[in-house]
This record gives sequence, C-alpha cells and structure tokens, in this order.
Amino acid sequence: MSWDQQGAGGGGTPGGFGPPVWPPAPPPMPPVPPVPPAPANGPRALVVGLLNLSGLGIGYALTRRWLALAVSLVATAILLFVALPADADGVSGGVLIGYLAFLVLAALHGAYRALRTPLSWPPRTPLAIVLGVVLLAAPVGAVAYYNSAQDEATQKMLLDRLDTADQLVQGAKNKPFEDARTDYTTALAAYRDLNEHHRGSRAAKRVPDRMTTYYSTVGAPYAQKNYCDAIEPLKYLKTVPQHYSKKDLGPLVGWPDDRLATSLYECGTTDLANTTSADAGDGYLQDLLTTYPTSPQAAKVEPAFGAAIDKTAQGIEGGDPCGATDKVRALGVRAGNLKDKASNLSGAFDKDVSKADSYVQSGSYTCAVHEYKGRDFDSALKDINDFVKKYPRDKNTPYAKKIAIAAEIAQEVPDAGKKLPTKASGGSISVTVSNDSPDQVEVLFTGPVTGSFTLKGCGSCTTYASEASAHTQACNNSGKNYPKKTLYLPTGTTYFMHKSTSSGSSATPGSDTATLRSGYIYTECAYVVRSSTFGTY
Repeated sequence: MSWDQQGAGGGGTPGGFGPPVWPPAPPPMPPVPPVPPAPANGPRALVVGLLNLSGLGIGYALTRRWLALAVSLVATAILLFVALPADADGVSGGVLIGYLAFLVLAALHGAYRALRTPLSWPPRTPLAIVLGVVLLAAPVGAVAYYNSAQDEATQKMLLDRLDTADQLVQGAKNKPFEDARTDYTTALAAYRDLNEHHRGSRAAKRVPDRMTTYYSTVGAPYAQKNYCDAIEPLKYLKTVPQHYSKKDLGPLVGWPDDRLATSLYECGTTDLANTTSADAGDGYLQDLLTTYPTSPQAAKVEPAFGAAIDKTAQGIEGGDPCGATDKVRALGVRAGNLKDKASNLSGAFDKDVSKADSYVQSGSYTCAVHEYKGRDFDSALKDINDFVKKYPRDKNTPYAKKIAIAAEIAQEVPDAGKKLPTKASGGSISVTVSNDSPDQVEVLFTGPVTGSFTLKGCGSCTTYASEASAHTQACNNSGKNYPKKTLYLPTGTTYFMHKSTSSGSSATPGSDTATLRSGYIYTECAYVVRSSTFGTY
C-alpha cells in the first residue's frame, strides 16, 4: 500500500526506476552567435553632420536622437533670443564662438552616431546628402539676413547720431555764443566722427551739407549785422580746420575770413566819434590790422579815424565843447596806438594824431571858457591852468591867464564870475594895496580890469589875534614900512582876493569887493589872523 502511494505521488520506484516522463524535455539550444555591427557608412555620417550644422538638429531627427535634437533646438533658440532683433552692436564674440563650437560638436557627434545607424528617412544616402546641402542654405541665408539687418541698424544708429548733432546746432543758435560753445564743439566732434570713421554710411554722406549749415548757424550774428557779437563765433570757426579735415571742408576753410575782417572793422569803428575812451574798440582794430593787414577792411581804418576826428571837432564850437574835446583827444590817442600795428599806414595815422592835437588845443581853451560861463569855476580854473601850462605860446594864453584869475576869485566871490573878464588894462582911480603880514602875498583882482601882482612879506609885521583887532590895527602903524603897490583902475565894481604864497594852502584867502568912483583914492590892506585866515579891508 505504501508502494502504490509512493509510485502515484513520486512518479518513481524504489531504487530510482519508474515509468518514463511524457513528453520528454527538449534538448538544450545551441548558443546564438553575436550580430555583427552594421558596416560604417561615411556618406551617411557626412550628411547627418551637415544637417546638424544647420542648427536645427535635423541630423539627430533622421537618426532618431530625440534628446540631442531637443538640445540643438534649445541652443539655436537661445542664440535667436540673444541676437534678435538685430542692432548695431550685433552679437557678442563670446556668444558666437560658443554657438559655433556647439554646432561643430553637434556635427561631429551626429556624424559619429550616424556612421552605423541607418536613417529613418530618406531611404537613400545620396538624397540625404542633397537634402543636407540644401538645408545648409538656411543658416547661410540667416547669417546674410542678420548681417543686412545689423547693417541697417548701424545705419539708423549713425543717422540718430547725426540727428542729435543737428539738434545741438539748432538749439545752440538761440543762445549766447559762450553758452553755446560746448554744444557746437560736441556737434562738431560728432560730424567729424561720422566723416572719418563711417565714411560710407548714409549719415556720413549728409555731413558735408550739415557742415555748411553748421558754419552758417555759428556765424549767424554776422548775417544779422550784429558785428560785435559775430567776432567770437567767427574766430571759433577759424579753429575748426584744426579739428576737421581741411580737404573735406573745402571752401569752408576760408569762409570766416572776410566776415571776420568786416566784423572787426564794423565793431571797432562803432560810435567811433562818440566815445571818450582812449582804447575803445582798439583791440578789434589791432586784430584787423595784424591779422588781415592787406584786406579792404584794414585799408578803411585810417580814413575812418581821419573823418571821425574832423566830424567830432565840429562839436567844439557847439553846446558841449568839453565833451567834443575829450572825444577828439581819445581819437588822437587811439590813432597813435594803431599806427604801430600797420606800418604801411603809419604816416597817415601820424597826420591824424597831429590834427587831433590841434583840435584838442583849441578845444581845451573853448572848454574852459564854456565852464566859466556855466559858473563851474572849479573846473574852469583847473582846465584853464592846464591849458596855460601846456600851450604857453598859444594866441589865447594871455587872455586865458585873465580867465584863470577871474575864476579863482569867483571861487570865493561868485559874483566876480558873472561875466568873462575884459582884455582892458589901466584906469584913472588910484588903489593902493599894502601888505601888513609876514607872508608874501599875491593880490588878484577882476572887474573892468583883471590882473594880479605880488607883494613881499613885511619883516616887522606879525599876525593878528582876531578879525576885530586886525580891522582896527592893520596897516595903521605909520612907523612901519609896509610893502605896497598902487593900481590905477576904471570906475565900477572890482573884486579883490589876497592869498599867501608863503603858507600855501594852509591859509584861507581873503576877499573884498570895492565899488570905485571918480574923485576918490582907495586903499587895500592884507593881513593874517592866527586862525590862518588871510584877510583884507
């Protein structure tokens, strides 16, 4: 019973024998030999490399390398993001080198992988090569398009620079030149940069016209006949060829010269006859005579001075002889200063100086008389004394001395200056003047007759303590030998003034007014009180 169970359950017999198993187990399979690698295909590798050079990863797509395809597309997308839109600066060299290195690596990697990997499409390698060559036109075209776009961006950028410079010039023309100088200099630098460094650009081709506008804008004050305001701008324009190609400037190099010469002349001779300044405008005229000595403008300078001197001198006989004389004097000084700047005109300027001096001589006398008549005795005395000192041989000098005497008396007694002194001398009324002072005395008198004389000091005389004591005692000591002088004067009012010539300006002159009548004998007495007041009675 146990054997049956053993046989049914174990499938065997005691001792290891039993019925055979069905079906029998298959014999073991012989080992499978390895698959030999596909033969290398050089043209296929070449086409995949070419297709990957397009930057689109097409070679990876044809060999079903999807991850590599994605990396290639991302790299190209990053380049487009950086490069577009195209601008004048373009893509940085580092980015381009990095991208080109990536394309080379992608081409090499794709070619290596495709060497033994068949293409998913097209079925034939020659067709794939044609496709690769055709697709290479895409990056080549993209580069050409990008270069064109970059060039256009550069052109626009340069045009913007030109426009900025134009705006600076236009804005500067409404400013004073010194305030506008910086704008003009900046604009000039921009024009020069376009002309020298971007000569083939559209902006550079417009620069010659802009330079013409530039010159006319800077020199606009001349066109407006604001000659004094035009001088500095025109001088600035003369410096432009130092910073800009003379060849490219052409006729503009000499554009400022005639305008500057005219401006120097017009400004230097503005109100030539209406200024008392001895150097007004001379800087401009000196510039003209030294910078443009042979110009028509320089030739007009001396005649202008000669005419101005004659015209101004006419005013000496008018209502303001003093002002006219000062103006003629200034013109003479200026003509003398200018003669050294123009050797060819030196003789003509000398004649102008001599002519001006002659007018000044007569004008100085006329001016003093005018001041006397206007009762400005201080100015009249100063100017008439200057005239007498400077022109001792002038025909008017003798009478001028009488005016000086009358003006000095009128400073103390204004009524003495109501009329100009006469040229008369002598009379029939005796007037004796004595000096009861230790000082030398100058006696001045004016009225029907004007004159002066000096009495030496009285050696035995002293000063008085007060005016009261002087009035009672002066010239009354019969024992003293007073220095004296007797005058013979006409009837009428005569004004006397005594002043010490020993004490100088420390003693105050004394004055007296005497109405002389026929049949009388008059005396005058000079004295000094301790207050340093010189008195008469």
